[in-house]
Amino acid sequence: MTPPLLLWFRRDLRLDDLPMLATALATGQPLIPVFILDPETEALGAAPKWRLGLGLDAFAQALTAAGSRLILRRGPAEATLLQLVEETGASGIHWSRLYDPAAKARDTGVKSMLRARGLSADSHPGHLLHEPWTVETGQGGFYRVYTPYWRTVRSRDVPAPVPAPSRLPAPDQWPASDRLADWQLHKAMNRGAAIVAPHTRPGEEAARTRLHEFLSGPVDHYDTARDLPGTRGTSRLSENLTYGEIGIRRVWHAALAAFHRGSAGAETFLKELVWREFSYHLMHHTPHITTRNWKPEWDSFPWQGDNPQARAWTRGMTGEPFVDAAMREMYVTGTMHNRARMIAASYLTKHLMTHWKIGLDWFADCLTDWDPAANAMGWQWAAGSGPDAAPYFRIFNPATQVEKFDPKGTYRRRFIAEGQRSPGPEALAFFAAAPRAWQLDPQRPYPDRIVDLAQGRDRALSAYASRGGTVEG
Repeated sequence: MTPPLLLWFRRDLRLDDLPMLATALATGQPLIPVFILDPETEALGAAPKWRLGLGLDAFAQALTAAGSRLILRRGPAEATLLQLVEETGASGIHWSRLYDPAAKARDTGVKSMLRARGLSADSHPGHLLHEPWTVETGQGGFYRVYTPYWRTVRSRDVPAPVPAPSRLPAPDQWPASDRLADWQLHKAMNRGAAIVAPHTRPGEEAARTRLHEFLSGPVDHYDTARDLPGTRGTSRLSENLTYGEIGIRRVWHAALAAFHRGSAGAETFLKELVWREFSYHLMHHTPHITTRNWKPEWDSFPWQGDNPQARAWTRGMTGEPFVDAAMREMYVTGTMHNRARMIAASYLTKHLMTHWKIGLDWFADCLTDWDPAANAMGWQWAAGSGPDAAPYFRIFNPATQVEKFDPKGTYRRRFIAEGQRSPGPEALAFFAAAPRAWQLDPQRPYPDRIVDLAQGRDRALSAYASRGGTVEG
């Protein structure tokens, strides 16, 4: 009997354009897809863990349609994989690479353990367009600034996506599997799960549909519409890319085709895909970006830890409408518009002088599209401690930003109920999703500003200048 191969799925919940799968299929061996709820995955925040469960359910259905099934196991990866090898007689294990520090440490240990036992253990690309170590400066180092990174990779060859197989070869006997429902991945979401659920589109088929919808029209205006949170101007593919429900090569080639057709916004969209690549490039080469200041000279900056103003920020109750609408959008939909993310992050770290780690951890708990690299780079960029090429202390003014990007108040009305005679369902949904312990009530007056914008800006600039920083703008 031909021994099977184990396919260890993580953030690659698809059959289309998956190098790991293509390599395994070429062997002709039976394939056993596996997902392991290991300690690293257990550590996910409430929203991403719940959204992962939705993705696993959709992926299991896709595997069933292809004549296969998804085996679920819980426990440390090394011990669980070894147990599956013993149960199935598998000759090796394949997986798609991940790049965050915890995943790299885990995967390195798994590979060493398996190879020490004479088993094949092969990791594959699939989550990125370019492996982080393959993009180098002229001096052989890594890129610290986005623009030269973009110039280097924009014309690089990206292999064409490989279509999904119609069938997967199955083993004669399947190992036992946990029940997904028994994992209770939704538990930490409490009553918020029912509020966020209508805003998610899990699964490979939904991701492909979402890409088609975006490239059928909205991409043409993406260069301007992407900054308007009150419009549907973005692809909304972030949640699908996070769980690998669509391949990045598939997205790249589709957007590139739109660019060659003359779509005005397609190049800007391609640049945003490369921003995602750049965040992984930095995380691979400087893994401390996920936990410490990327620029060590910022270690002495006088940020606060947790504080009452930061807690008002988490609850969307700062009295700053653009910021509050952003935080409430995240609680209602599980995501946040990118322009709003920048404003909310700048406000917390600059106007409230609160450490970016407070915001990073809150987003990691609340975002269904949480991505370890993008979240870390985004927060450090906004805080000033990360890879921002600007020579001055960047501070976004929420009041002027809202005049520019939400001039008619569409976004604010969508998510802020207070003061409206007939608030919409999403504005009210925030109060249904928020923990009861917060004691929020849409009938109460909207809160006053917790910090004067001019005073908050001056305080931040003073702190920056006191450290010898140059203040401009």
